[in-house]
Amino acid sequence: MRVVLPALLLAAQFSFPEKPKRKVSIPAELVSIDRIGDRAPHSAFTSLVRFHERFFVAFREGASHASPDGAIRILASYDSQRWEPVARLDYPVADLRDPKLSVTPHGRLMLVAAGAMHPPFDVKFKTFVWFSYDGREWTSAEVIGEPNSWMWRVTWHEKKAYGMGYGTSDDRFFRTYLSSDGRDFQVLNPSAAPGDYPNESDTVFLPGDKAVTLLRRDGKANTGLVGTSRPPYRTWDWKDLGVRIGGPALIRIPDGRLVAIVRLYDGRERTSLCWVDLETPKLEEFLTLPSGGDTSYAGVLYHGDLLHISYYSSHEGPTAVYYAKVKINR
Repeated sequence: MRVVLPALLLAAQFSFPEKPKRKVSIPAELVSIDRIGDRAPHSAFTSLVRFHERFFVAFREGASHASPDGAIRILASYDSQRWEPVARLDYPVADLRDPKLSVTPHGRLMLVAAGAMHPPFDVKFKTFVWFSYDGREWTSAEVIGEPNSWMWRVTWHEKKAYGMGYGTSDDRFFRTYLSSDGRDFQVLNPSAAPGDYPNESDTVFLPGDKAVTLLRRDGKANTGLVGTSRPPYRTWDWKDLGVRIGGPALIRIPDGRLVAIVRLYDGRERTSLCWVDLETPKLEEFLTLPSGGDTSYAGVLYHGDLLHISYYSSHEGPTAVYYAKVKINR
C-alpha cells in the first residue's frame, strides 16, 4: 500500500541536504580603530613609521585646517594601543604642515614638513627637516630644497633620499629631488610631471628598482595619476587613473599587491583603501575606513600580518587622528 505524506509532514520527518552556499570573498577586514589624537581643535595630516621597536605617529595640531599656529605632535607606542606624547615641534614664524616621517640609512628618524611662512616673508613656503635618535630629542629645523617648493614627502631607497616637490607660487611645477644625507637636495628633474597642478604624492620602490608614484592633481584636470620610472629616475611614464584623490599614501604588501590609502570625492568624501592596478590603470576601492568630511592623509606600514594606518577625520565632530588595523585576505 502506497502512502502519500503531506508535503509538510514529509519535510518534518526527513532532512534534505541544503544547496551549498557560495563562499563570498572579503578582501579586507577592519580589525580595530582607535582615536589617538584629539587634544587640539584640529588634529590632522598624519605619518607613521616603526623605529626601535616602537610605532611613531606624527601629525599637525592647530586651531583649524589652515590656521597660522600649526605645530607637529609626535606620539609613540610599543603595542600600537597605548600612546605617549614624546615631542612637539614648532616654528615661531610658520604654520607647520603635513609632517612626514622616515628612517634614514644611518639609523635616525627623519621628519620633513612644510612651513607656511607668516607675512612679511618674501616666500610663501619653505620645507624643513629635523632628525632624532629616539623620537624625543630633535635637531633644530633646517631648510631643505628650494623656496616656494613644497617637498611633500621623502622616500629612502638604496641609501638615497628621493623627494618630490611642487610649486606653491604662480609656477605650478612638479620636481624630483635627490639627496645622500637628507639635508642637501639637488634637483633630479625640474619638470617631472605634466601640468594641471600636480602636488601631493607617494612613491614605493618595487623589486628590480622600479619606482611607482601616486600623484594628486588639482587643475582643470583633477584626476590622480600613477607614474613609473627606472634608475636614475629622471623620467616618468604617467597614466591617468580617472578618479580624483587626495592625501595619497602607497604601500606594497608582502604578496606583491599595491595598496593606496586616499581621500575619494565621488559624492561622499571618505578615506578608503584601494588596489592599484598599474596595467589598466585603475584604483579599485575595497575598504572604507570610518571617515567623512575633512579626512585622509594617511600613514601606513605592514606589521604582524596587519596593515597599520594612521589618518584623520571629522566624522565624529572635531577633526581627530585615528589609528586603524586592517587584515588583508588573500
